[in-house]
Amino acid sequence: MGRNILSVIGNTPLVQLSKLFANDRGITVHAKLELLNPGGSAKDRSAARIINAAWEEGLIGSGSVIIESSSGNMAISLAAICSYLGMGFISVIDPKATQQNIRIMQAYGAHIELVHEPDPQSGEFLPARLSRVRQLLERIPNSFWPNQYANKNNYLSHYEGTMREVIEELGQVDYIIGGVSTCGTMLGCAQYIKDHKLATKVIAVDAAGSVIFGGANGNRRFPGLGAGIVPPFGERPFTDQEIKVTDQNMVAGCRLLVKEESLLAGPSSGAVIHALKSIEQELPDHSVCAVILHDRGERYMDTVYNDEWVKQQFGQSFNA
Repeated sequence: MGRNILSVIGNTPLVQLSKLFANDRGITVHAKLELLNPGGSAKDRSAARIINAAWEEGLIGSGSVIIESSSGNMAISLAAICSYLGMGFISVIDPKATQQNIRIMQAYGAHIELVHEPDPQSGEFLPARLSRVRQLLERIPNSFWPNQYANKNNYLSHYEGTMREVIEELGQVDYIIGGVSTCGTMLGCAQYIKDHKLATKVIAVDAAGSVIFGGANGNRRFPGLGAGIVPPFGERPFTDQEIKVTDQNMVAGCRLLVKEESLLAGPSSGAVIHALKSIEQELPDHSVCAVILHDRGERYMDTVYNDEWVKQQFGQSFNA
């Protein structure tokens, strides 16, 4: 029996960002290329583990319908996995979803359910999307909600996968830096560090305008980083440091990454790069850093890598 698409999720390579973080202080920065997962993002890990666990528990099977609130990478990962396993997939999205992501989901056979109005109480779309998920679950027989926001298999996929792989390859790691949305990735990394009594510091990168680590709710242009409400995984402390990055600096980070290292990545990865750059001078000599590059950049050619869009949004064009 040959390997299938699900068997090659994870075990992504680490590459050293020796040009972008060139220094004479012995600091090394290694990028975990989650963008090389078959579905193009770190979400392949959590989607696969959540679906596999539900399948083994008899909660789903061939012909089931998976329903999730996601307009980005999680939806794409679920769409691909459901297609392979012979299940239906409904992605509950809001008007902020990009046409590119919608087209990718539809290519895998996903059905798109658009929520037009935000939740009247909070003014946020996420509670409205979750409400629609619950309505669909009641209406559609043999349906299942992965609930990426609270399913333990989300963070366990990064506990047993992402962080374990980083440590096994690098040995000692002083800092792990990654973006937060559901907080599954960084919580999984933090829990692994705690259980294995490692000295690794967790730096969580959030979007300006996100409320995960407090602060005022504001407009965010990119999906996949930050949230308008604190997700369940974000309610417990798991970070050593949090850094918020503006949309404009996410673009700058992306442009810098592709210019210096020829890595075309999405805005959450750009945020991580910009965040580490902002504290680079504060790092102790000989620090070993691992950054998580969450998804690939081809999904953002109309925004991050479009000079006209960047100029329209930020009043300037730049190539980092």
